[in-house]
Amino acid sequence: MFMRILALESSCDETALTILNAQADSLVLEKDQVYSQVDIHQQFGGVVPEVAARQHAETIIPLLSANIKSEEKVDYLAVTTGPGLITSLLLGVTAAKTLAYAKNTPLVTVNHMEGHIYSNWLSNDELVKNANKYFPSLVLIVSGGHTELVLMKGHGDYQLLGSTVDDAVGEAFDKVAKLLDLGYPGGPIVSQRANDGDCSIYDLPRPMINSGDYNFSFSGLKTAVLYTLERKKKINTEDVDNVCASFQNAVVDILVNKTMKAAQEFGVKSIMLAGGVAANNQLKESLQQEARIKDLPFFFPELKYSGDNAAMISVAAYYNILNKKNIISGKDLLSVAPQSNWQLFKK
Repeated sequence: MFMRILALESSCDETALTILNAQADSLVLEKDQVYSQVDIHQQFGGVVPEVAARQHAETIIPLLSANIKSEEKVDYLAVTTGPGLITSLLLGVTAAKTLAYAKNTPLVTVNHMEGHIYSNWLSNDELVKNANKYFPSLVLIVSGGHTELVLMKGHGDYQLLGSTVDDAVGEAFDKVAKLLDLGYPGGPIVSQRANDGDCSIYDLPRPMINSGDYNFSFSGLKTAVLYTLERKKKINTEDVDNVCASFQNAVVDILVNKTMKAAQEFGVKSIMLAGGVAANNQLKESLQQEARIKDLPFFFPELKYSGDNAAMISVAAYYNILNKKNIISGKDLLSVAPQSNWQLFKK
């Protein structure tokens, strides 16, 4: 069954729109645009919610006007409803439900983290055509606000195995970047500097690596970096590179160790990586190497789909439609509201 889906994403500091043409074994992006606010938030050293919302307000209507005509038909609209920044989510949700009501078109409310999982379908045709072959799959979700290990038993069927008890991994990268005065966004800068460093110079801890569960902790690792810098007092370029390499190596060790333990315990048929930190090359390479040893298929999104985008939201919406989930229409559209803390995954 062919369907045309228009999706919006505005959960943080990207305003994005996609039109997806979807059917059983084919996902084709007709349009895909992302307006990023990174340059705007750099001066603040992080995302300022009020500024992000203002930028969404200025961008979202022109983005819609430029990409879809008033008389143009779509079968479904979709929008990120949470989790995320409440003021940013509100702009996208309001625009989507207004358009859905005006066009008398059903609206699919999509969980942002589920969207990240489905970014893998954009980069791997094999998943589009033969997904059931790879379930159950173990998904490691790593981003600025989330670190979760999720068992995906099928489309829309999830079990949360573990999550961070404090900082998310992306948040830890940003905090270490701030300690080193490297600027924003910190994650890519730390990773880049790590390429030139020696990860054996500083012996940093691996918090909770042997905790016996699948939860994570990164705040202690960040504190260990702080103490390392305080002991050094003066640091040069080489020191910064070595700290970045040692920190990144510790993070990757923790993530890979827990992921592979869970993969073995739950007898999964594949491993997937999702979220903004999926762009980290050392993490991808380490997981790929370990998955190959265990003869497990390993999937990860293309770089352009690892960050926030509407394409992944459109794909998640498609599979929600097939499962007849989260579809709102008619007067019920008026009650659609953002859920900044929407927890989709349950233990």
